[in-house]
Amino acid sequence: MVLTADIGNSTTTLGLFDGQGRLTVRSNFSTDAHATQDQFAIQLFSVLQLYHVDAGQITGGIIASVVPPVTAAMAGAIQRLIGKPPLIVGTGIRTGLNIRSDMHAQLGADIVACCVGAIAKYPSPVIVVDLGTAVTFSVLRGNIYEGCVIAPGVRVALEALSRQAAELPHISLAEPSSILGHNTVDAMRAGALYGNASLVDGMITRLEEATEPAASVVATGACADDVVPYCRRTILCDPDLLLDGLYLLYQKNTESRRRG
Repeated sequence: MVLTADIGNSTTTLGLFDGQGRLTVRSNFSTDAHATQDQFAIQLFSVLQLYHVDAGQITGGIIASVVPPVTAAMAGAIQRLIGKPPLIVGTGIRTGLNIRSDMHAQLGADIVACCVGAIAKYPSPVIVVDLGTAVTFSVLRGNIYEGCVIAPGVRVALEALSRQAAELPHISLAEPSSILGHNTVDAMRAGALYGNASLVDGMITRLEEATEPAASVVATGACADDVVPYCRRTILCDPDLLLDGLYLLYQKNTESRRRG
């Protein structure tokens, strides 16, 4: 089995892939930037116990992290659990991506993993929309990474609105009764969901005008299921895209070792 870990600003997602490359376990917990290696080891061990997985079955691991303070602690926890250090998506790892932008060394590990997954799973050209702490749009043509757009995330924008406007409450992302809110909460929900759906639709149109029509548009991230139903474009939701990409990156970077 291969252990994959996606460390995001808000949530850490673990995935376990079996020998046939099937995702058999998926688990989420809040990212704690102050957690120690021991604390992460306890969390990992608890997840394995919950799903009745023997750590001895895990042959390797790989991490994508956008939270540098957490990366080393999680890597140490995984090494303690499985007896070997995990791969970490970053400089020196083989991705198969031809990155045509000035962001080559700056491209987030999460974006890299999502794009590797998208190349393998969907027809090209493909636009990958990641609706997480930030909203990112990546344009891929074959294995060529053309560039991206980064916008504030749905919940980040909502939280900022509530903090900066004293009379606006903190709300959940529930479905509004209509696009026209008849109370403050519904008005805010309509703005968050219909507003971000319009952002996604509009950016896809603009990206296609700047490049070429997409053969596929795929959305992932914590808020994808909240926003995509309100989009007018046909968009596929793939919650496991990043984990699939991590598994593929693990395979790509360990094949030569196995052959040797």
